[in-house]
Amino acid sequence: MAGVSSVSLATVREGLESRLPGATLALAEDLFGVLAILDSNAGLRRALTDPSRTGKDKSVLVDQLIAGRVSPEAADVVKDLVSQRWANARDIGDALETLAATVVISVAEQGSGAEGLDQLENELYSFMQVVASNHALQRALSEAQATPESKVALGLKLVPQAGPAGRLLIAQAVRAPRGLKPAALVERFLELVAARQQRWIANVSVTRPLTASQLDRLEAGLNAMYGRELKVNVNVDPSLIGGVRVSVGDEMVDSTVVTRLSELRRRLAG
Repeated sequence: MAGVSSVSLATVREGLESRLPGATLALAEDLFGVLAILDSNAGLRRALTDPSRTGKDKSVLVDQLIAGRVSPEAADVVKDLVSQRWANARDIGDALETLAATVVISVAEQGSGAEGLDQLENELYSFMQVVASNHALQRALSEAQATPESKVALGLKLVPQAGPAGRLLIAQAVRAPRGLKPAALVERFLELVAARQQRWIANVSVTRPLTASQLDRLEAGLNAMYGRELKVNVNVDPSLIGGVRVSVGDEMVDSTVVTRLSELRRRLAG
């Protein structure tokens, strides 16, 4: 996904973030259910991505499609999705799949934080390892004549230790791989988990080594700023000249002399 669709997905994901602290797996299940409807109806996908239709028209269409079938919260997420612009009809389904998986991953994160994400990562990776080492399993999980229910039952037997979040993602990958092999879709889910894990890691660049006291104050300040217990990795980079540079996930906080001088030069040039 690239171009306008990538921008649209980023916009909707940012809006979804405020819903995640209280999200449940039921929301993800509803979103996966809407995805199944979209995947089964090419005309509907085209209608929901038609640039000549207004956002209001698309919202009405969503209400007609899923009113009473999913939670109001799930309906709102879908409406946010269809209000954006998409390069092609396929992209809206890919985006909805990403949103649903993001909800599942955030549920795994709730309460236990990074440990919950680590557990989910291990469960998904375990499934991939088992499937990759057994060609008979690969054929069985992709067998066109087998029912989705039987394939899901088989897939879940491979990871009996998996928790609710892991089971939901694996079941979705087996039930609706959407043109991929189930293990390939699980790998895509793993990439989303890895991206979420970065929110728990602070990469800090400083000009000289920190004392134990300075490191303690830095960790306390970052934890207070982000509202969670971060793993802090410190890198000494004399080229920064002064100040500190911190990155947490996609966020960057930079107070180095080099950056301030660069900003001053840009302003003078302007």
